[in-house]
Amino acid sequence: MDIARTPSTPDGNPHLADAPPLPPTPPMILREDYRPFGWLVPNVRLDFTLGLAETTVRADLQVARNPAADSTPVLRLNGDGLNPLEVLVDGAVMNSWVMEGPDLLVTLPDDAHTVTITTRIDPAANSQLMGLYASGGMLCTQCEAEGFRRITFFPDRPDVLSTYRVRMTGPRADFPVLLSNGDLVGSGDGADGTHWAEWHDPWPKPSYLFALVAGDLMVQRDSFTTMNGREVDLGIYVRAEDEGRTDHAMQSLKRSMKWDEEVFGREYDLGIFNIVAVSDFNMGAMENKGLNVFNTKYVLADPDTATDGDYDAVEGVIAHEYFHNWSGNRITCRDWFQLSLKEGFTVLRDQLFSQDMGSAPVKRIEDVRVLRSVQFPEDSGPLSHPIRPDSFREISNFYTATVYNKGAEVIRMMRTMAGPERFRAGCDLYFQRHDGEAATCEDFVRAMEDGAGLDLRQFRRWYSQAGTPQVRVAVASVEGGVELTLSQTTPATPGQEGKQAVPIPLKLALHDRATGTLGEETLLMLTGAEQRVTLPHDGDAPVLSVNRGFSAPVVIRRDLAPDDLVFLAARDDDPFARYEAMQDLVVGHLLSAVRGEAPEKWGAEGGRAAIRDVLATVLADDGIDDLMRGELLILPGETYLAEQLPVADPGRIHTAREALKGWLGQALEGEFLALHHRASRVGNGFDAEAKGARKVKTQALVFLAAGNPGLAAELATAQYDASCEPGGTMTDRQGGLLVLAGLDSPARTARLLDFYNRHQDNPLVIDKWFSLQAQSLHRNALAHVQALAQHPDFTLRNPNRARSLFMAFVGNANAFHAPGGEGYRMIADTVLALDPLNPQTAARFVPPLGRWRRIEPGRAALMREQLERIAAAPRLSRDTFEQVSRSLG
Repeated sequence: MDIARTPSTPDGNPHLADAPPLPPTPPMILREDYRPFGWLVPNVRLDFTLGLAETTVRADLQVARNPAADSTPVLRLNGDGLNPLEVLVDGAVMNSWVMEGPDLLVTLPDDAHTVTITTRIDPAANSQLMGLYASGGMLCTQCEAEGFRRITFFPDRPDVLSTYRVRMTGPRADFPVLLSNGDLVGSGDGADGTHWAEWHDPWPKPSYLFALVAGDLMVQRDSFTTMNGREVDLGIYVRAEDEGRTDHAMQSLKRSMKWDEEVFGREYDLGIFNIVAVSDFNMGAMENKGLNVFNTKYVLADPDTATDGDYDAVEGVIAHEYFHNWSGNRITCRDWFQLSLKEGFTVLRDQLFSQDMGSAPVKRIEDVRVLRSVQFPEDSGPLSHPIRPDSFREISNFYTATVYNKGAEVIRMMRTMAGPERFRAGCDLYFQRHDGEAATCEDFVRAMEDGAGLDLRQFRRWYSQAGTPQVRVAVASVEGGVELTLSQTTPATPGQEGKQAVPIPLKLALHDRATGTLGEETLLMLTGAEQRVTLPHDGDAPVLSVNRGFSAPVVIRRDLAPDDLVFLAARDDDPFARYEAMQDLVVGHLLSAVRGEAPEKWGAEGGRAAIRDVLATVLADDGIDDLMRGELLILPGETYLAEQLPVADPGRIHTAREALKGWLGQALEGEFLALHHRASRVGNGFDAEAKGARKVKTQALVFLAAGNPGLAAELATAQYDASCEPGGTMTDRQGGLLVLAGLDSPARTARLLDFYNRHQDNPLVIDKWFSLQAQSLHRNALAHVQALAQHPDFTLRNPNRARSLFMAFVGNANAFHAPGGEGYRMIADTVLALDPLNPQTAARFVPPLGRWRRIEPGRAALMREQLERIAAAPRLSRDTFEQVSRSLG
């Protein structure tokens, strides 16, 4: 191998070379190439001398030859942008080390040594927000996936497990709070106004779970008593201005701890659990052992600044990161190809928790909506990959909806097949077998086979096969029952042309439309390419309710008559099946409109009449609560509609959807007005009734705005103004402003200005202000976003702010797909500006452009042109390079 060297460098160190240029094509990393690391690192001691512009790190690594790996005298320690100031082996200066690219290579003569490396870093200059960086005067870390190598040289891979002892020293005035993983074992004052703290984490962990926070922070304290009687000290650390907005997060944490004990038998294993809220953060949160670092968005909440959706998100993310303590920390991943082992499993756990804390049917529908709007397009596009990928160039690009959300659905299918009790037995066996290990997806599947009694030989295909299966269902009456013919196909995806059949658990029931009798639910396993099954049925005119509860992450193709869809949408006893029938009814009508088909296909009045009648039933149905009613009122999104077409014209889709919404708003104006008046009389509490009322109140405004903009503007203005009175909520305020932002009304400008002035000192709420305008239906939304990008409060350096404007804009299909390509150009400009600052965030903006193959030719050419412009930029990061090259194919 080539080792970069120069005779000397400006600092006089003969071992350092000028950084070589990035290769034109970053190397491909293959799952099949995995080998255990040659050295164990059982113990790590880190000593930090802290400063915003200069932090010195001394790392003592106890290393020993790994008997399970190929023997090698060379210890490779990963680095990224680091220069070693000193390298010692067993206390003596080591001069035989070399640099290979960014990595430090040390040749060791014996089987066990202590390697000491001193580095110096500049946290204030770290705009990537990976490793140790400065945020608003504090220091914090983000090490997943490969950020630890930006702090010190280390074998930065998830299968190297170590216990950590961490000592931090810094000026007390700058950093009165010093936090790290594990339990606090010592603290004290030093010289010249400094102080120190020492933390010890007794549980072996990979380097990606390391965390450090130092700053001037306030803390809300509480405690939790575990099921075995141990007292755990809880702390949520925030800036002084955010004190008082952490009560919901603390209660969410305590509920999560209790739920995990009761449902999964998992008890917390340290004496301290801390959370820190950070305003500059690439992700939502991070599960570092005992010290979870969170984006402020998922910690801070009060009625005046957070919506009901924000409250739910805080609770869900708090739970997700806490549940990682076992499904991710105590058992971690052998390699990054196994990412879904911890993320898919933990997403399922947080989904089940949220179902238990609120409305299970509504939560299920919300989760499916996310899957269909984000993961299904991913599965059918150039970035398609299995939940356990076979290769990658940059691992941060695989923190995807496929790994997380589809990964959760795959494990949920195991739970459906086994039932809750047997699934729990499989989980118990998994935790028992692999506690303290770096495991694989295969380890989890084996535990499910042995503990839950499942045969998962064919099921393993879900882990290795990309794409969304499509299941076609045909129903025929036969003597004594109904014959179902089910067939499955999975479209070809990049690198996987031929697909094998996967086991698909389908919950179904037969209803009798003639009598209104609802049938019992049964579970059917579709295992082959085609399968016939006969179900007993005594009555006439059976209607099939299939994939109830969304029992499998598949696309169902069924040729149901509109009358049958109307029956299911109005009568089905499974909430998801009812929602699904409503969606199918709307999709069928809108696709006909987009294709220009005659409305007679849907009856004399066309499909919209059937939709109107079902919505009228939903509005009048006292058997459902407003939370569920709100879900049934949400029309399929434009992205989901585009997925139903081989090639989509975003303009035609938008026009058809808005036309239907406007017609329904006019046809049911009285009903929507009555709904808004009724919901407005409900108090501003946080029980299900009040949350549901707020939900349907804004949904009613959405339809009225399309059908009668003047009336909607009056109601939205009144809703906004009432929400600003004492006791008002951000949910109503944001709902009213959402509608006003899309209208040409004098109240629009006035209320947007009022919202900004009211909340200008709260960054999270100003993020909402940017997003509301970027995603609005206003005809000048594109121009508004271009202007907002020049606003004094806008910056690309804060990921939340960048996403609040530009990711919200990408979700606004009509504006993003402006016929002239201005939206595509703006996003490409954003990628090029962000990439040198924060590659991880920049790369997230590439996939929407990568959908060009599924868009009509005129727009597709413009999208591809912008991808090519990005690809031509010099020195693209690995993150962005991989996304662009795969998107161009």
